[in-house]
Amino acid sequence: MDDLIHLRQQARPLLDLSAPRDGLAAYYALYHDPARTRLLVGAEGRRAEGFLAICQTGRDLFRLLAVLRARHAGAAAALLRRGLLPHRPYYLVTTPDLQPVAEKAMEVEQIEINRVYRLDLARYAPTINVLVVPTPAADGSPRFVIRYQGEIAAEAGVNWQSPHFAEVYVWTARRARGRGWGEAVVESCVAWVVRSGVQPLYIVSEGNTPSIRLAESVGFVDTGAREFAIEGIARGQA
Repeated sequence: MDDLIHLRQQARPLLDLSAPRDGLAAYYALYHDPARTRLLVGAEGRRAEGFLAICQTGRDLFRLLAVLRARHAGAAAALLRRGLLPHRPYYLVTTPDLQPVAEKAMEVEQIEINRVYRLDLARYAPTINVLVVPTPAADGSPRFVIRYQGEIAAEAGVNWQSPHFAEVYVWTARRARGRGWGEAVVESCVAWVVRSGVQPLYIVSEGNTPSIRLAESVGFVDTGAREFAIEGIARGQA
């Protein structure tokens, strides 16, 4: 535990805690459950050149999440060689400039460029939908659902929450789309996040037009920040 605290202190200067672009990276590097976090820091002298956070999450028990930040490609490559176990599956998130390094380290199954949205309170005008029911997730995190014919038709919740930001997710059953239920559960979740005193974020693939439209309808705006995400298997070390 003491080692992780020290490593987190080393990684901290690489992040802007007030910037939406660093929201996800800061959470997993600095705040994620220590028992489910492995953090590597690359340094030259006293200056940190990059970090790699490898985390277990509840979203995929068999594929670890890896979050990479580095000042240059050499530091990124060194961290990936140190931290990724050969032939093991990972979901790796980093900055777009490090895409070539990430692709060299992984056997690619899927690639995405994600947009980072933040809530604009001036555009946020929540409405009340009586169908939305607060239903906490198994880990106690907030979740809001609409049920139809006894099954969950739409739900929204929080993937992670730091002292600064929280990432909102949404899922809508195919047969329930077009009814406005996705917007309704997101609005309820966003209201909870705003009341908790942190800023809601929405991270979405550039190619997911319906999800982008939903986010913008609720009041999220594109920050211009992008994340490169790669799902695949770590290559064997030469």
